[in-house]
Amino acid sequence: MQIKNNKLKALPALLSGLTLLTLAACHQAPPEEAPPPAKVTAMTVSAGPVELAEDLPGRVTAFRTAEIRPQVGGIVQRRLFEQGAEVKAGTPLFQIHTAPFQADADTAAAALQRAEAALVRAKLQAERIRPLVQADAVSQQSYDDAVSQRDQAQAEVAQAKATLARRRLDVGYATVTAPISGRIGEELVTEGALVAQTDATPMARVQQIDQVYVDVRQPASMLRTLRGDAAHPPKATILDGNGNSYGLEARILFSGINVDTGTGDMVLRILVPNPDRQLLPGMFVRARIGRMADADGILVPQQAVLHAGSTRVWVVDAAGKAALREVKLGGLVGHSYLITQGLKSGERVAVEGLDRIQPDTKLDISPWKSASAALAKVAAPSAQR
Repeated sequence: MQIKNNKLKALPALLSGLTLLTLAACHQAPPEEAPPPAKVTAMTVSAGPVELAEDLPGRVTAFRTAEIRPQVGGIVQRRLFEQGAEVKAGTPLFQIHTAPFQADADTAAAALQRAEAALVRAKLQAERIRPLVQADAVSQQSYDDAVSQRDQAQAEVAQAKATLARRRLDVGYATVTAPISGRIGEELVTEGALVAQTDATPMARVQQIDQVYVDVRQPASMLRTLRGDAAHPPKATILDGNGNSYGLEARILFSGINVDTGTGDMVLRILVPNPDRQLLPGMFVRARIGRMADADGILVPQQAVLHAGSTRVWVVDAAGKAALREVKLGGLVGHSYLITQGLKSGERVAVEGLDRIQPDTKLDISPWKSASAALAKVAAPSAQR
């Protein structure tokens, strides 16, 4: 009977153990599923001509500058221009009091009349004596003296004509005109001021700005690169302080380049058409100078390049698997890097989703689209509405 009771006492423990085994079997984790392929975007690189651009600070200078100075001295009577206006060559700008110069011209005219009258008398005297000399009525010396007086009277007439012309020039110079066409600045002398040819301060300044120069500095070692070749001449674009282009076609001038012996820099002069007068002398601008970097260069977006000790990219093979490859960069072109070594035309490079890539793991790849292309796609329907 005791053995039977022991068996009955062990039965609940046995049932409890079976229950625990059953519960453990019910809570066993299901087998793990393989993770889905990482989603990335990739692009196929291609080789083509690549130009590098460099932004350099520059200052605008006028194409030509003329200082308005008087050629005669006197009192300024009137200013004949609007300050800041466009003037043509020959436009009257200032009027100097002309009365003294007109009086000198009148005096010179009277002197000319007197000299001409003396010449007529000397000619008549010489004509009267000549037949008398032939008839031996007067001496040859008398005739020679008459001829000499005639020639002297002719010289005095020529001198009087020159003096009159000079006095008339002074009358004309009393009206100060613009020597060149351009935009005139403020007046630097006022009406009633006494001006002279020896004055240090000009009366005004005229600047021709329908085309202007932009002078930029850069190392002289870049001159060979900038010159390029006949097939790829260098280009220049003028930008404002915010990096926006003025839309003006600029031309780099290579004549008359001087190198600063202290810094080794050269001043590069750029000729810029300025029909709307957007660029004014003294303005600071930026000149974006482009030069040929590689005739068969490969560009990849900035986000595709990893900078971890060395520069590398994920190259995707035909099976859809990626492997890291070290590359060398040549420069930044817009938002892309120029690859000088490490990639070939036709290879695929991962651009987005790089943090999800595992080596030798199949990827879910979709074509990469640049931000500009995406914006153009979004803007196209709205433009049609």
